[in-house]
Amino acid sequence: MNLFNLKNLYHLIYVLCGMKRVEAIIAPEKLSVINDALKKVGVGGVMVVSGKGRGAARREAISSRGYYVPQFHARASIMTVVDDSKVEAVVNAILNAATTVSSGDGKIFISTVGDAVDIGSKKRGTGTV
Repeated sequence: MNLFNLKNLYHLIYVLCGMKRVEAIIAPEKLSVINDALKKVGVGGVMVVSGKGRGAARREAISSRGYYVPQFHARASIMTVVDDSKVEAVVNAILNAATTVSSGDGKIFISTVGDAVDIGSKKRGTGTV
């Protein structure tokens, strides 16, 4: 068996020229500021999903016809896929735009993307992002 067959070479290219998915769960009011910050560091595209969620921190009671503790808070998830070389710039842009130095600012998740395919052009790999 040839160690350097096409499949192994293909995998090696993706390991060396990798892509990362960066997803930030944030307060919705920070979305515009974060989007602008990501544009400034060269992020081409993002996907935004709105929803509700809760963190592990203790939730404060809200006064509205009495007091209650909300089960969930409005949250937005902003996600992009970038080359490995841009990950730190993207993370720093999100941190600088979103941080209020309080509990509930959100979380950033970084995961490896094995491959990407542009449906329209049928291109594969880092050229798609």
